[in-house]
Amino acid sequence: MTDRNRNKLPTNLPQLQNLIKRDSESYKDEFLQQYRHYQSNLQLFQLKPSAFSKTLEELLIFLAQVSHCYPAELSEFPQQLRDLLHRHATALDPTMRLSMVKSLILLRNKGLIPATSILELFFELFRCQDKLLRKTLYKYIVTDIKNVNSKRKNMQLNSTLQSFMYTMLTDKSPVAAKMSLDVMTELYKKNVWNDAKTVNVITTACFSKHAKILVAALKFFLGRDELDQKAESDSDDDDDTNSSKKTARELSLAYRVGKKTKNRERKLKRALAVLKKQGSKKKKAEVFNFSALHLIHDPQDFCEKLFKKLESSNERFEVKLLMMDLISRLIGIHQLFLFNFYPFLKRFLQPHQREVTKLLLYVAQASHELVPPDVMEEVLVTISNNFITERNSREVMAVGLNSVREVCARCPLAIGEDLLGDLVQYKSHRDKTVMMAARALIQVYRQHNPALLHKKDRGRPTDAKNEHTVLKYGERDTKDYIPGAEALEETKDDGAHKPQDVDDWQSCSEDDDDSDGEWVTVHHSSDEEQQEELTKLVPDDPTERKRKAQNVSANRILSQEDFAKINQLQASKQVQHTSTKGKKRKFVEAEPEKRGELPNLADIENVHKRRAHDKESRLATVLAGREDRGKFGHGREKMNPDASTTNKQKKKSKPFMMVKHKMQKKVKRSFKDKQIALRNSLLKRQRMSKKF
Repeated sequence: MTDRNRNKLPTNLPQLQNLIKRDSESYKDEFLQQYRHYQSNLQLFQLKPSAFSKTLEELLIFLAQVSHCYPAELSEFPQQLRDLLHRHATALDPTMRLSMVKSLILLRNKGLIPATSILELFFELFRCQDKLLRKTLYKYIVTDIKNVNSKRKNMQLNSTLQSFMYTMLTDKSPVAAKMSLDVMTELYKKNVWNDAKTVNVITTACFSKHAKILVAALKFFLGRDELDQKAESDSDDDDDTNSSKKTARELSLAYRVGKKTKNRERKLKRALAVLKKQGSKKKKAEVFNFSALHLIHDPQDFCEKLFKKLESSNERFEVKLLMMDLISRLIGIHQLFLFNFYPFLKRFLQPHQREVTKLLLYVAQASHELVPPDVMEEVLVTISNNFITERNSREVMAVGLNSVREVCARCPLAIGEDLLGDLVQYKSHRDKTVMMAARALIQVYRQHNPALLHKKDRGRPTDAKNEHTVLKYGERDTKDYIPGAEALEETKDDGAHKPQDVDDWQSCSEDDDDSDGEWVTVHHSSDEEQQEELTKLVPDDPTERKRKAQNVSANRILSQEDFAKINQLQASKQVQHTSTKGKKRKFVEAEPEKRGELPNLADIENVHKRRAHDKESRLATVLAGREDRGKFGHGREKMNPDASTTNKQKKKSKPFMMVKHKMQKKVKRSFKDKQIALRNSLLKRQRMSKKF
């Protein structure tokens, strides 16, 4: 470089920066000159930190860009910037402060400053009243922590920052606490800080005095986790439903080979539905939709403190709804005891109450098997008295019945026989919405406790229903054997159940080669024959059946074929009826619904029938149908005007003399046309006889 251009470098920092990055040793004197210039400007700036210095801003960016070229000379530069921001963060000019932050970010990206010190400083800078600065810091903190934990978890950094975040959530500045909470929730959603310590730090924000922090923490716990549905479906198709598909294929093949009847087709559909339901219950990695709720260390204590805050809260009604939602979910998921919560909800259970369907959903979420029946029965009586009465509209009655159904599905002992008998009477209500809601309640107790229903409402008995036992309060249905193992043969030896040897397969294949290329007749057994083979092995006595299942479960190692037979037997128990006597059922018994971790609001707001059209809506429908129609159109127009016409259309355009001979022929009438003609003639003859 010429001396003339070299003399211009002190005033052209971008060019000097480019040259230093290419050859740092050749331009070390120019760098030292700029560094001394920076130190003198820094001393002047410290006398008045609130002033803006364009020269110092340019020097900060320049030194940060070339800091990796002269690490020895700039060893104190990162600490100087950090101390300056720490002492004068709120007094600095916004533009100057943002330039210092960007310089620190450049130094951090070059690895010249540890992550712990700079991130703690950035969290403290959330207190500044600068929206652009907070937005920049938020994006960088999330990105930097994510990059640090990309290859492996940096437990030391995470633990230090999480402990620091605990103090930031209780900071005097609500803006800093809110931004710190947003950083933690975003890192949890990105699966960076998805451990229990992060969740329990966020629980402290649920008791904040500031509404924004409280709402943000509540929405975090109420948010649903995003699942990778494609990966989940692929794994299910490959591993979980393999045996169920095989059994379904065998059932379909048996139906195709056997005689086609309506009864066999109906049984096949029901058996396939039961097998599909059993296939979804395969053991796989448990996935929670609300995993943050499962990571709380002491949910009982947290729930009690949150309910105490709810009782004394003066927040808006929407915030109270969020608190009630979180409390009810904690009670339902962890099966907690908080008996004062149910009388608190009873005050709001009125049809005219705002967001009453959500309140009914919270009642269903807070119900589980360990809640005492007398506590839940009071809530159900309140719902019945306020919603399920003839003075209310059909939607209100249906919502009440749906709420009772959701509560009873999770706490079957909550309702008494008298109240259930009264609600079941709505199965013949004139309105379809109320009728379907009442029948759905009947279906729940057909599965859980048919003895509470009237005999005509219990449905046709099956083997599965006969084996079902009604559990008392706090009782668990535990078995020391595999249900359905009685369909397998007992073995006398102590060894495992040996599969067929490979030599036997080879011998079978060699014997089949004597056909000389001719067709071999293969016999396929129907589903009735397969069912008969299974039922022959099952004892009739329940005690003997249980003994055989215990013996098989203890003395045999079951193969995949054995489990397929067990699944087939369990499915047949739910399909096969023990008796065909009696009247035909009034409505078809539906399959039990798949209930998730928590009830859905759509199940409570479910309405089966729309209202009839009034005059305005009918007129609007008619006018909408006339828009696309031509003014003097006749008949249905062809989609393609160049397409050919049918013989019926051509017949209309032919002269009459060409089709006269066809009209004179006798047209063969169908049986229905003959019936109509006979009816008309008899009616005409009857009218003629009355005249005379």
